[in-house]
Amino acid sequence: MLQNNPELKSKIDQLWNKFWSGGISNPLTAIEQITYLLFMKRLDELDQKRQADAEWTGENYISKFTGKWIPPEERNWPAAEQRPIEKRGLRWSEFKRMQAEDMLQHVQGKVFPFLKDLNGAESNFTHHMKNAVFVIPKPALLVEAVKTIDDIFDVMEKDSKEKGQAFQDIQGDVYEFLLSEIATAGKNGQFRTPRHIIKLMADLVQPQLGHKIADPACGSGGFLLGAYQYIVTELAKKADARDIRPDEDGFTRTSVAAALTEKAQAILASSLWGYDIDQTMVRLGLMNLMMHGIDEPRIDYKDTLSKSYTEEAEYDIVMANPPFTGSIDKGDINEHLQLATTKTELLFVENIYRLLKKGGTACVIVPQGVLFGSGGAFKTLRQMLMERCDLKAVITLPSGVFKPYAGVSTAILLFTKVWGPKDKVSKVATEHVWFYEMAADGYSLDDKRSKQEGFGDLQDIIARYHTRDAATDTDRTAKCFMVPRAEIADEKNNFDLSLSRYKKDVFEEVSYDAPGVILHRLIQAEVGEVDEADLTKVQSGIVRELLELKGMVG
Repeated sequence: MLQNNPELKSKIDQLWNKFWSGGISNPLTAIEQITYLLFMKRLDELDQKRQADAEWTGENYISKFTGKWIPPEERNWPAAEQRPIEKRGLRWSEFKRMQAEDMLQHVQGKVFPFLKDLNGAESNFTHHMKNAVFVIPKPALLVEAVKTIDDIFDVMEKDSKEKGQAFQDIQGDVYEFLLSEIATAGKNGQFRTPRHIIKLMADLVQPQLGHKIADPACGSGGFLLGAYQYIVTELAKKADARDIRPDEDGFTRTSVAAALTEKAQAILASSLWGYDIDQTMVRLGLMNLMMHGIDEPRIDYKDTLSKSYTEEAEYDIVMANPPFTGSIDKGDINEHLQLATTKTELLFVENIYRLLKKGGTACVIVPQGVLFGSGGAFKTLRQMLMERCDLKAVITLPSGVFKPYAGVSTAILLFTKVWGPKDKVSKVATEHVWFYEMAADGYSLDDKRSKQEGFGDLQDIIARYHTRDAATDTDRTAKCFMVPRAEIADEKNNFDLSLSRYKKDVFEEVSYDAPGVILHRLIQAEVGEVDEADLTKVQSGIVRELLELKGMVG
């Protein structure tokens, strides 16, 4: 994790400060511009690696930088007037050697348009990049930024060799850190789901190759990436990849899809679907996934709660951390959503239920208020989760998990869709709900979120969830236990899902000395060993008051 590498953190701070002092003070603009540069660098590296891999394996790989490129504005010109550009000169490793003025002109006028056009005119990426602009204003800032990004990649390379963390995962950390700057600057309402929480959730739902996976509020694509890495890692393990070691949170992960067959890669690439209502985040999400080796990500600009979004029963798995705050305009809510509310945290959970195929599973972060809110829509949602779905788990998280962005208390809901919205429920789907109270996630719960010794409860949650048993998990004083549906649904509990309602606290009996003995000790502390007769002569002060008290209690 980035927090453990001060050198890397300081380089990223440097980069951020250069943009700030170079005149780009809006964090969202800065991160978008930094992302374009990271993307250019990564594209060159990934391409060279794929070329080397193809030579090694004897496969055929055509570099993205082979041949000539005609700028879009010249494509309708007569052939004689067109000025094709050698793609090779558009590589990071080539243009970084240029003089400052030339580099800015070249990147602005040629490299960036090539980047926008990367996947061909019809691609989703090109469509969303259409309005993207390269706004680095000064040659000196570009030169500084290019040099700092090269330094960052060198530190990442060193870190991956020394600590055995997959290079792409460290790059993910760098990217996460940059994105976190948006949140700490209070822009855009974005706040990140920590990577280890995403990994935990992927281990709980265990996505498989061939599953169709979605995030209806995907931000920069963290959950889609988490599902992708989980699947790639499981396939690599089956292919006997022995060099995958657990990371600092106890998870084994790799993004390296080289071991996958072409068919498996194609299936995986078409499995991940994300939507967001912020055009900038859509672009960042697309680039994030492309930087991790997914060539054509399916991330789109869409409000998944609105009338314009009509998908239903489409996905095997939904993983999400939807927006908690805010309401949606009543007139724009999709009419298929039945909850009588404008609260987005409730509507998103209902919408996720609708998006799942029957037998599909969702793993969603919600504010804890969803578990016990007394309003009609809160109760209706919880009842739906228990009757139309198999509500498997409620995992409460400590309130520091989302610091420094927010101190809100949250929980993970894990449920499988059994009955559709229009089905007649002949048998209620949930039999038992598994509760777990996470006390620690392996990081300090203050704003610094420093790595602590061990993994907190992360690995324990996974192990216990997959071996949960209604017959034996009955100790309500333990960290985790099962509660039968009948108890949650009864009149007293009324579908309340807060862990505290079912947990039994253990009270330790503490024995205290008699009050007279305690007062005697306090008097001794004041005056030392003195005869009773002498003590009675004390006329005032604390000793007098203590003596009077002692006289009262006998």
